[in-house]
Amino acid sequence: MIDEFAKETLHGRLRRDREALLWKLDGLSEYDARRPLTATGTNLLGLVKHVATVEARYFGEVFDRPSPEPMPRWQDADGGDQWADENETRDQIVGFYRRTWEHADATIDGLPLDAPGHVPWWPEPHSRTNLFAVLVHVLGETVRHAGHADILREGLDGRTGLRAEHEGRIDEEARAAHRAKIERAARAAASAEA
Repeated sequence: MIDEFAKETLHGRLRRDREALLWKLDGLSEYDARRPLTATGTNLLGLVKHVATVEARYFGEVFDRPSPEPMPRWQDADGGDQWADENETRDQIVGFYRRTWEHADATIDGLPLDAPGHVPWWPEPHSRTNLFAVLVHVLGETVRHAGHADILREGLDGRTGLRAEHEGRIDEEARAAHRAKIERAARAAASAEA
């Protein structure tokens, strides 16, 4: 009974956070969806592409259920799974992510939590694992990158939140006052340290 509850809960969270990650692309121009927003080139569409590839590999290859479609590069030296070149469209990447969900969901739904898997890119003895551990790992990756996307999107246009229905009108004056209060506290702590 606890296995089904755990599986349902983790899978439900994964579904929620997949949608949150995709929502971060909503309403953005092609340039803003793709452009590097950090010194290392992190960008919103690249985060979606990366998380799609992570899901496809972990819920596919690890359980001998490879993705039915060609996989993009993964963990190349140039980080090719973390950015979109000019020939890759947003629709292609989002479509790949959504198809990956279907394939991953079939793996999650079709296997028990203790189903054995093998992660060839993990060192021994950790490479031998099960669906529960992989589900927790992929959920962690998805949440981590959705958090990155939150910060990137906030930097672009101030939008924040988990989903559109939770987003309120942006009160620029209140935001500025809150930020100023935090800045004052940081400066006061730095002065006290000196």
